[in-house]
Amino acid sequence: MAMPSPTRRRDGSTIAHPAREGEGRAAPVCLNRHDEYNYRDTRTGRLPMSVVEEIKARLDIVEVISSYIPLQKSGRNYKALCPFHSEKTPSFVVFPESQRWHCFGACSEGGDVFTFVMKKEGWDFRTALEELARRAGVELRPRTPQQAQAAEETARLRELLAEATRYYHHLLQHAPEAEGARAYVSRRGLNADTVARFQLGYSLPRWDGARDYLTAKGYTVAEQVKAGLLVRREDKGTTYDRFRDRLMIPIRDGRGRVIGFGARTLDPDGKPKYLNSPQTPLFDKSHVLFGFDLARQAIGREERVVIVEGYMDVMQAHQAGFENVVAQMGTALTEPQLRQLQRYTKRLVLALDPDAAGVQATLRGVAVAQETLAEEWTPVFDPRGLVGYEARLGAEIRILRLPQGYDPDDLIRQSPRRWAELVETALPVVDFLLQVMLDGLDLNDSKAKAGVVDRLLP
Repeated sequence: MAMPSPTRRRDGSTIAHPAREGEGRAAPVCLNRHDEYNYRDTRTGRLPMSVVEEIKARLDIVEVISSYIPLQKSGRNYKALCPFHSEKTPSFVVFPESQRWHCFGACSEGGDVFTFVMKKEGWDFRTALEELARRAGVELRPRTPQQAQAAEETARLRELLAEATRYYHHLLQHAPEAEGARAYVSRRGLNADTVARFQLGYSLPRWDGARDYLTAKGYTVAEQVKAGLLVRREDKGTTYDRFRDRLMIPIRDGRGRVIGFGARTLDPDGKPKYLNSPQTPLFDKSHVLFGFDLARQAIGREERVVIVEGYMDVMQAHQAGFENVVAQMGTALTEPQLRQLQRYTKRLVLALDPDAAGVQATLRGVAVAQETLAEEWTPVFDPRGLVGYEARLGAEIRILRLPQGYDPDDLIRQSPRRWAELVETALPVVDFLLQVMLDGLDLNDSKAKAGVVDRLLP
């Protein structure tokens, strides 16, 4: 049956009709979720009927989806290989008339422009609403004055950190004082493309370099303190640059927005070796995975994430083509970090340093993962053929054991092929625990063997 023509509004815009049966019906987006927002149309100033419906009416689903995957015209519709499962024959169909999509293959997913973006990006509804509203030219505005002020302050902090990132990046490329930083980057084997992709920078060896520049750009000292760029002396009330004579590594959220910095000292005797931004309204290291914004698509595509310890590990891995690599921010994985990853994959590989601290971090990461990741009820048959169910971890966790003396950065630079092999042969958790317990033990000693058994089977 032919679809009816879309309804045309007075201003000439149209409203697409809902899908017919067989055109990818999915659970509808809950329209009342926009109630916390007021908004205005930045193009016309009108007050349209519904935030969600107005956004959907202004966006062409073909244009949005084609910005993620290549679409091929097929009659009145468009086809593609489904981005949500592996296949060789296109089964993913976009219906322009109904503004919906559906996969007729293995995953059988379907929905509208909101559900596509939420699934593809791993976003919740609010994040998708904000991003699609921006794309459609609809400005979302919190209702209360307090919410409006908080949103404005957050936007200012984001702009401030973006400006600081450009400033530091320019210094690394052009400042005479950054010669040592450029030499360090070269020694670490990072090429120009990686420097640009991660937008690495340099902070001057001055107490007021960033402060003077950002103040001249219109940002107040109070805003710079709040963003973590300045430190305020409690005794005198004066301020100074937090980061001085360091390689600046921007830390971004899952949407690619700078929220803080990791700063590596260039002085061999400098302490600490890495200085991170403090906790701010935007930055909480327990919620952040370094490189996640650049790794999301690869994690979903490969259905596996490799978790390392350091900034350099991530950058070297991405440079070598291993783009599903991220770094934990701290000594161990956290529940919020795992929740982010769970949207993309249930297969985790921990590739932490092989020293004692790295082993302990691995064990803590395994424990957090086992507590955080959802269990699945699996049918189990007993010897009589009767079926029962038992809870099993709904994720696959493996451990990559690095050679002694190597971290991922070293190994990838020396042998990308060896790194790939170790990822593929990463150990199940039980095998890793057994190896750790056996390391350094004399297995001819009966007491040592008994101790291993007691630890494995308490």
